[in-house]
Amino acid sequence: MSNSSSSSSGGGTGRILLWIALALTVLLLGWVTATAVRANPFYSDRDAYGVSKYHFIEQCRERLHAPNDLPLMLGPGQTQSLLTAVKGTGEMHDNETLQVVTNATPSQIDQAVRPNQNGQLQLQVPVMIEFKDTAGAVRPLVPVNMQCTYDKSKIGNDRVQVVLTPGG
Repeated sequence: MSNSSSSSSGGGTGRILLWIALALTVLLLGWVTATAVRANPFYSDRDAYGVSKYHFIEQCRERLHAPNDLPLMLGPGQTQSLLTAVKGTGEMHDNETLQVVTNATPSQIDQAVRPNQNGQLQLQVPVMIEFKDTAGAVRPLVPVNMQCTYDKSKIGNDRVQVVLTPGG
């Protein structure tokens, strides 16, 4: 004969504590997820400016890959394409191409993104205009500033405007 009778008088309290711990864990994970999504650079500032800071920086960098078409500010209200301005100086050789590069660190670029007086995102960093020949040798020309602005009221590729200004 077996006398195996067991009572589980404390089991109900343990289950309740387990459910409370599980609910608190789910709430904590939800809070951490919501906080991480708001601070995510892929999506930050999207509602306010129409583009995330990360995508804005990438669009500005992409414009530097086509330096011949970049406008160079010559004076108040006067711009000229970078290629035309450089060719006018006689500094560029036939076997050279233009390139525009920045030595700013990612953290400096991140800190340089700010809203301007019109409520648009703006990035201003120093860049170097350089010549690169067919052998890969690089020859610096002049430091300038790159000013990149995102205007969400415009359509398509016209939203990002890049201008090179003196004083790099």
